[in-house]
Amino acid sequence: MPYAHITGWGMSVPSKVLTNDDISKMVDTNDEWIRERTGIRERRIAEERQSSATLGAEASIEALKIAGLLPTDIDLIICSTSTPEHIFPATACIIQDKIGATRAGAFDLSAACSGFIYGLNMAALAIRSGSNKNVLVIGTETLSRFIDWKDRNTCILFGDGAGAFVLQASEQPGGAYGAVMHSDGSGGDLLTIPAGGSRNPTSELTLRTGMHFIHMDGKEVFRFATRVMAGATNEAVEKSGWKLDQVDLVVPHQANLRIIEAAARGLKMPMDKFMVNLDRYGNTSTASIPIAAVEAVQQGKLRPGDKVVFVGFGAGLTWGALAAEWTGPKQATRRVVKLEWFPWIAPIRSFLRRLGRAIEGIIFGRKS
Repeated sequence: MPYAHITGWGMSVPSKVLTNDDISKMVDTNDEWIRERTGIRERRIAEERQSSATLGAEASIEALKIAGLLPTDIDLIICSTSTPEHIFPATACIIQDKIGATRAGAFDLSAACSGFIYGLNMAALAIRSGSNKNVLVIGTETLSRFIDWKDRNTCILFGDGAGAFVLQASEQPGGAYGAVMHSDGSGGDLLTIPAGGSRNPTSELTLRTGMHFIHMDGKEVFRFATRVMAGATNEAVEKSGWKLDQVDLVVPHQANLRIIEAAARGLKMPMDKFMVNLDRYGNTSTASIPIAAVEAVQQGKLRPGDKVVFVGFGAGLTWGALAAEWTGPKQATRRVVKLEWFPWIAPIRSFLRRLGRAIEGIIFGRKS
């Protein structure tokens, strides 16, 4: 079976910064209170022109650049998001169109903040099965649009951003190894957006009562997270045939500094083996792990040959971990077509396809 190597990575975050002091002007809180309880100093907020798809597309292009691939080389796109563009079509399909990945299948994966772990595992399994050679995995969120900015228990936590990995098939050992995925639907009500789906369709009542905002039982989610993070890490390490002391870096979901510190204590590992950047981005849900991984590479904390564990938890309830040997990009192939052209060409192609369908509709409509 081929190995699934992580050969490209990218991130995209909005330029707009919302600090704790800014939030203190909206609700009864302050910078010290937020930092003590979460470790967060600031977060990024999407501009009106930005969305989960636009951020995801930008992160994808960056990942493809590092991998040395064109969008047309991608066989499959898996987009993990808790804040999709629509109920349908899939945000993955919108990203596929934006970047010009004309040969790729595309689907969304919904597992909340654990989604990127789930997506990585699905991508690795698709590669190991031989059905795909190049897979793009995206975590992208615009959580700021689902926050009640009058609720200080949730508005202090979340931010917007996107991250992406390219996974490629290789005969060389390395890449993704052991992974675990878990769920417990009995805790589904602990972290939820109650309305907007088929259970509670949009109505005057759901709008008036704030049912389209994030609702969270913070204490219960905290207890759950501190219980499962260390366990999932141990499981993934064991499934990979490694020992915990062989792990060079843990990249956890960036939800709360106290949760990460609890995981470190549970694993008996020093905090310098954990990548932490939530102080600048807050909780970006499915995007938090790839954004943290990108910055770990940029800071020299994650290098080729390192053994890394990605671990997360989220609504569902869901949790999981994936262990990988970080290898980096393959030798890039020189191409006549440049990657930078694709974001410009893709909208033209999309327009021409829509125009073609319209013309077909007119022609066949007349014939019928």
